[in-house]
Amino acid sequence: MNGLDLKKWLFPVFVIGCLLSFSGASWAAETPSAEQISADLQGKLDVLWTLLAAVLVFFMQAGFAMVEVGFTRAKNACNILMKNLIDFSVGSLAFWAIGFSLMFGATLGGWIGWDFDYMFFDGAHAAQAKGDTTVGFAWAFLIFQTVFCATAATIVSGAVAERTKFVGYLAYSILITGLVYPIFGAWAWGSLWAGEGWLEGLGFHDFAGSTVVHSIGGWCALAGALVIGPRLGKYVNGKVMPIPGHNIPLAGLGVFILWLGWFGFNPGSTTAVGVESGSFAQIAVVTNLAAAAGAVGATIVSWLMFKKPDPSFALNGALAGLVTITAGCDVLSAPASVLAGLIGGAIVVPSVVFFDRLRIDDPVGAISVHGVCGAWGTLATGLFSPDVALWPQVVGVVAGFAWAFPVSLVIFLLIKYTVGLRVSEEEELEGLDLSEHGLHAYPPGFVYDSVRGTPLGPGGKPLTPAQVTAPQTS
Repeated sequence: MNGLDLKKWLFPVFVIGCLLSFSGASWAAETPSAEQISADLQGKLDVLWTLLAAVLVFFMQAGFAMVEVGFTRAKNACNILMKNLIDFSVGSLAFWAIGFSLMFGATLGGWIGWDFDYMFFDGAHAAQAKGDTTVGFAWAFLIFQTVFCATAATIVSGAVAERTKFVGYLAYSILITGLVYPIFGAWAWGSLWAGEGWLEGLGFHDFAGSTVVHSIGGWCALAGALVIGPRLGKYVNGKVMPIPGHNIPLAGLGVFILWLGWFGFNPGSTTAVGVESGSFAQIAVVTNLAAAAGAVGATIVSWLMFKKPDPSFALNGALAGLVTITAGCDVLSAPASVLAGLIGGAIVVPSVVFFDRLRIDDPVGAISVHGVCGAWGTLATGLFSPDVALWPQVVGVVAGFAWAFPVSLVIFLLIKYTVGLRVSEEEELEGLDLSEHGLHAYPPGFVYDSVRGTPLGPGGKPLTPAQVTAPQTS
């Protein structure tokens, strides 16, 4: 009887056992391992961090706008805001359409990227073409690189402020974001996506863009300032005549906004929450130290040169420290970042004076802050970091100037002799707010002449007490 019972139940038990075995294997196959879960979470965090960093860098556009508005005259405030708005807008479109492809596509001999897969960028298509990234990261990488590109274009705005035709500046913004910046970027950063630049092959190190972003923008600004010429009344009988900005507190606010944005600029360039060497937290610390040292360095030098600590130079000193540390923020120690930033802040003061004496009118000091200090920061990385050779840094700095300056010079000259680059004398004296945009940033009497202390009206003309108190008509 027991034997019969055993035979009776043997087959069902066997079948159930097989089913349990197969289901267990299937469950094990479908359940992700701890490593897979960790990698997936890491990828999502990297996308989030890259996107948040891009948002911080975007906020720098507001900082640049406030700095430039504050350091220039009230009659041009609307024009400054409009240029900063539009260069970011057209820059975003140009970089999305073609710039990303030129910068990060497969490079031709290490010189220029070109890949139709990345023109008119689509995240899903780009991720599929690259093959080793997610759609989410592809989109995050695009917006992060877009705000970097727009920064290079915005740098030029301050150097050519108060005398540039809006249509001429619009044309230049398209060309720098769609051509000038992406091609040099391919030389230095192409391998961040699908390319391989020749500067990278030499060992050139520019982690977040002292040269790629800031010096390129600075040398473009130098070309623009040379072609357009100085503002009326800036140089009289061989003397440099000061043209004070109308709102230094606004410029100060802009610098603090830029300082904040740099915590996305440098740490965000990791595009990852966790990296083995040089964590984003450490990069944030050395970035802050360099900025602080730059402000101190500029304050000391301006105090020695002009017998008073000049706030405008101190503000530019902080920016000089930030630009300086951008190249080597991942490899420089805290003491080295302080030294590099201190020297950057000290350099920016005599640099501004030097360009002024050459009769190169740069209302906000963009050439010195971004061009000169960007070059210094790139060289400082090779000087102060044992992990970076100096020679490739020198080559990168020279290549940046040799590319950006002459190409931008040609672009500005073409614009000058086609659509026009500079407004008329009458329009410049009246102010670009009215001549270019048909409105004023401030009501009559709101702004005062910083030298005479008198209220100003349209075109920066002094108002009488009766004009100040008169009712405004539409």
